[in-house]
Amino acid sequence: MPRIAVDAMGSDAAPRVEVEGVVAAVRARGMEVILVGDETRLRAELDAVGAKREPIVVRHAPDVITMHDSPSMAVKQKKKSSMRVCFDLVKAGEADAVVSAGNSGAMMACGMFVLGRLPGVERPAIVTTFPTRAGECALLDMGANVDPKPAVLAQFGVLGAVYARLLHGKTRPKVGLLSNGSEEHKGTPLTREAHQILARADSAANTDFSYVGYVEGRDIFKGEVDVVVTDGFTGNVVLKCVEGAAETMLGMVREEVSRSGILAKVGAALMTGALRRLRKRTDYAEHGGAPLLGVDGIALICHGGSTVPAIKNAVYVADRFAQIGLGKELSAAVARNLFLWEGAPPGASGAEAIS
Repeated sequence: MPRIAVDAMGSDAAPRVEVEGVVAAVRARGMEVILVGDETRLRAELDAVGAKREPIVVRHAPDVITMHDSPSMAVKQKKKSSMRVCFDLVKAGEADAVVSAGNSGAMMACGMFVLGRLPGVERPAIVTTFPTRAGECALLDMGANVDPKPAVLAQFGVLGAVYARLLHGKTRPKVGLLSNGSEEHKGTPLTREAHQILARADSAANTDFSYVGYVEGRDIFKGEVDVVVTDGFTGNVVLKCVEGAAETMLGMVREEVSRSGILAKVGAALMTGALRRLRKRTDYAEHGGAPLLGVDGIALICHGGSTVPAIKNAVYVADRFAQIGLGKELSAAVARNLFLWEGAPPGASGAEAIS
């Protein structure tokens, strides 16, 4: 059974949220978890929730990487921080995955500095899942790389395709590149060049995905594309807009029902189940955390305001990634698709190289 290292000092409500989330996961599924943080505080929290005798390993880490710390400096200077210790445990083979609701920039830095990148991957990406009419759509990058190179966006397409295949059951995922229109002349120099690289997938039989070209923001939710690729700046804006829109719409529905007459309230009561299911589909806590794809290991980045269910679900997801061998699958896919951004199909001579 995989062992999950949880940074217990990362969230806004640490360590209570992390402790309760881990306890819930252990009690529900018998997970193997290492709680990393201030040992005195963690044992006090475990005692407070009646979990003193649960089979949860506590690893002491005296320091904490805060949201105000510079990611690169924090990783190098705070080697005894709870986040850094989690990554060291994975590197040493004492844990199989990291879960943290701490500084996402520091998570990226830890992933690259401690675990390293998968061969062929220049920059890791944060991926999240949006509900669509036909299932799910994976969107990356969500904020790790605000100014990537075109080749990096092509790599994101490969990483996202593996994620969609393993997690969403898509045999040959359809990958789209986010732009401001479907016409080839639209977009920016970054998207136009990335489009040319990804378009090579259409004529290659050994790629892991089908490239459909440019897609617009509204296409994310139609269910016609399985993976949407973009830079981290745009992806993070999309994520925050979607989260805000979902929360606002549900809040507006509640307000309108409370202001309406008895018939509207009866109708709303009859729709309670449907509204609850809609809320569940749009709630980030249901997915637990966003994986950092492209590092040589498994790392899940959780929302700073994560709740107990969010941490519990993140532990579940990390366990699932470890069991299905996500890292090996990603590494193999990158190796198969290197020609997309390196310029030559497998076995091609120099004269046959794609310029």
